[in-house]
Amino acid sequence: MARNKYVFTSESVSEGHPDKVCDRISDAVLDAFLAEDPQSRVACETFATTDRVVIGGEVRGPGTVIQRVEEIARDCVKDIGYEQNGFHWANLKVDNYLHAQSADIAQGVDASGNKDEGAGDQGIMFGYATTETTALMPAPILYAHKILRRLAQVRKSGTEPRLGPDAKSQLSIQYENGMPVGVTSVVLSTQHLDPSMTSADVRALVEPYILEELPDGWVTADTVWHVNPTGKFVIGGPDGDAGLTGRKIIVDTYGGAAPHGGGAFSGKDPTKVDRSAAYAARYLAKNIVAAGMADKCTLQLSYAIGVSQPLSVYVDTHGTGEVDPEAIERAVKEVMDLSPRGIRQHLQLNRPIYQRTAAYGHFGREPDEEGGFSWEKTDLVDALKSAV
Repeated sequence: MARNKYVFTSESVSEGHPDKVCDRISDAVLDAFLAEDPQSRVACETFATTDRVVIGGEVRGPGTVIQRVEEIARDCVKDIGYEQNGFHWANLKVDNYLHAQSADIAQGVDASGNKDEGAGDQGIMFGYATTETTALMPAPILYAHKILRRLAQVRKSGTEPRLGPDAKSQLSIQYENGMPVGVTSVVLSTQHLDPSMTSADVRALVEPYILEELPDGWVTADTVWHVNPTGKFVIGGPDGDAGLTGRKIIVDTYGGAAPHGGGAFSGKDPTKVDRSAAYAARYLAKNIVAAGMADKCTLQLSYAIGVSQPLSVYVDTHGTGEVDPEAIERAVKEVMDLSPRGIRQHLQLNRPIYQRTAAYGHFGREPDEEGGFSWEKTDLVDALKSAV
């Protein structure tokens, strides 16, 4: 039996979080390859620590991009805002260990003769959508992202120069009758550049921006606040804690409200189904919910390396469905080619659109004019309705 009253919690991290610095660099390298050659193959990993960024992985594309990797990394760190002792965009050392893609992987993935392009790896991918917010996203992760994006905006604009790039948020949200109604606790830890600031000072600075991003009435006198609960947070970023690409996969997706197949996104070109099929799964789940077929939908896809079509398509509407899940599964396969090539073409993924996804979530964002977040469109609604 579904629970009607409960509290659910999700967290987010800012673009200056050490792991997100690495995601950003990896996606910036990917974008640079795709900008020069849309057919580039990229699997880029980044590690960051005190005044050091290490980049490695397998690529197939223009050699001119490899020569620019150090510049790309420095530009990312500069834009994020790191100019501190221990991690400064101009002073850090960048080690580049990118190398050619394995021929064994290439032969299994590339199209040849009568063989279509295969999946870049085996794996399972999940998509999810829910009517609890207008973005069809779970409320805790959606608003946790919004808070940190707002703080980044006022930091970068100069409105709040005492804020630093590194930050984390966490929201516990009360649900009644399956819908979010209020915030039981707010947790925020943010780097601050003024060492004299206390936790109370930081709360006074950030609280108005947090309240701006949350629905009216959700924060009450009973809401518990924990702002910089450990005290000072002056040393932030990779100088305070090492970072690595792909360590924030729950932050990147649904905040724990839905399953995750385990594969990270950043630094991977769209032939890698870890990324592209997760986008397709979100796209389909969102369109299913937008079509009124269910209030909640989880959709799973599975793949084998070198094989083009998914091994399985699974839909769960969590008891909220107006259409039989098996009928939805059949409809999904009718309205979209779920091969790696089909996904890339349908969502137009062979474009330099990935750096913008590296922080504040890959889902629940607005599609943009350059083609970013195309998987957030709801243009399959009519096709799905016809197919069922």
